Amino acid sequence: MAAAELEYESVLCVKPDVNVYRIPPRTSNRGYRASDWKLDHPDWTGRLRVTSKGKTAYIKLEDKVSGELFAQAPIDQYPGIAVETVADSSRYFVIRIQDGTGRSAFIGIGFTDRGDAFDFNVSLQDHFKWVKQETEISKESQEADTRPKLDLGFKEGQTIKLNIGNMTSKKGGAAKPRVSGSGGLSLLPPPPGGKIAVPPIPPPSSTAIANHVTPPPVQKSSNASSADILLDLDAPAAASKAPVSATTDLWGDFSTASSAVPNQAPQQSNWVQF
Repeated sequence: MAAAELEYESVLCVKPDVNVYRIPPRTSNRGYRASDWKLDHPDWTGRLRVTSKGKTAYIKLEDKVSGELFAQAPIDQYPGIAVETVADSSRYFVIRIQDGTGRSAFIGIGFTDRGDAFDFNVSLQDHFKWVKQETEISKESQEADTRPKLDLGFKEGQTIKLNIGNMTSKKGGAAKPRVSGSGGLSLLPPPPGGKIAVPPIPPPSSTAIANHVTPPPVQKSSNASSADILLDLDAPAAASKAPVSATTDLWGDFSTASSAVPNQAPQQSNWVQF
């Protein structure tokens, strides 16, 4: 598909009121002056539209009611001969109109409001600023196509070496840990074997088991009574095991408590006689 078929017409500016004047031919190079025109009696009044198609802009003078085209001026460059400003006012311009046969003529146009004249001028400036940028981009792309392209692919047999921190080197050793002052965490390298030795769990201590001995149950004599247990509280171990005489008083005498045990020297009694 041709590039011309992809172009579409866009509207840049629309002004509902514009006056058209017949202007005298230029007699010198001093430029056009709006004061030489009959400003109070315009030759035609209608609507102005500024459109663009591709890189070319068009000034179209149309009827306000029917929209019928009165005249149009194609513009390839601005500022240029197709659109010129007058020397004595910012509201009036001179444009070059063309018909379908290729004939051209210069006419004057003017706006009642200065804001409309400003918008008309800015719309043409913005369009041709865009045209200039597109031309530069197209030129740069063509120059880039003519330049030899860089081949960044790997050649046959070509390799690349990556140096990654904390990775095992070719000799089997671990890489050096990063310095803590470098901003990152310093981690120690893993052991060469890749396994961490776990200390064995010690067996329970034999000393603790030996010390933990359950005492044998106390065997009581069938002849012993509860009174014998009371007498054993203050008597030594050897005396508590001696047989108790049946004739001895169960509670004993407070003054002779130490002589109740046979074969022992008399000792000072710890009991107090009442």
